[in-house]
Formats: sequence, structure tokens, C-alpha cells
Amino acid sequence: MAVHKLILEDVFEDTLCTLIGIHCSIEDYRLAYLINKYLGISLTRKPKDLDFNNGITNYSIFEYEDENQLLTWNLASNICKTETNSNIDYQSLFTTEQKVIKTYNLIPEYKKVNYFLKIDNELHSTKEKHIINKLLEIPQIAMAYSINVSTLKSREYLIFN
Repeated sequence: MAVHKLILEDVFEDTLCTLIGIHCSIEDYRLAYLINKYLGISLTRKPKDLDFNNGITNYSIFEYEDENQLLTWNLASNICKTETNSNIDYQSLFTTEQKVIKTYNLIPEYKKVNYFLKIDNELHSTKEKHIINKLLEIPQIAMAYSINVSTLKSREYLIFN
């Protein structure tokens, strides 16, 4: 019997996209509204959040499909905070429960980034700079910059479909 072997090492090498890291402290829906206003697009929240680790972590995601330029825009949160109960034993008769907040990141290499704006096509550098400059015009955004996707170790988390 013949054995077929699949090698998946270079699957993500073909994904071409533009990725912009955004630092801001506002809620995801407010950021999506401001990006829509400043960039003239229409990001809308997807019905389901990104779900990783079997429901432990959920990341909000907004999407806009530009049919004129054949582009798909995604705004995804990078930070997920979950609250769990932890039993603490103080070597006494009673154990106490304490609430612990754990922080997870969609892309662990960029822990300080709050949101990622992903455009499913590699844009020309002048167009990318124009988008970043428009994002920096938003007063609530502290910083926005381009991220090289090919250097990411966890780029498989950027496949949203």
C-alpha cells in the first residue's frame, strides 16, 4: 500500500498580506468606527469571534470586503483577558478562592500591540504609508506601524477564514 506524506512547511509562505500594528486603549467597536470614518471603509463585526485554545481565548474581529479593489480588510484584537478562579492553600484548614486574570495574545511576538489591521494583499509601499498616516491622524491611536509578516513565528493565526 502506498503511503502519502503531506509536507506543510511552506503553506504560509504564499500568503501575501499587509499587516499594521495599532497601539491604542479604546474599545474595539470605537476603533472600528474611527477607522471607517478616517479611511472611508466599512468594517463590521463578524458574527463569531476568533476562537483559539478550545474556547479559552476569544479575539474580536471586524471585516470589510472591498469589491472594487478586491481587498479584504480585517481588524482583529491582539489581547484577550480571561478571569479564572484559583484555589490558594495557605496551609490552613480552609482553602480560599481568588480570581486571577490571565492575558493571552493572538500574536505573542507583539504583546504590546492592541489591534492588528490586516489587508489581504500586499500593498505598494506608498499606499501602505498613506494608510498608516491616515491611522495616525486618529487622536486615540498612539502608534501605528507596518509589520513584516514573513518574520512572524505565529503567522498561522492571521488566517481568519
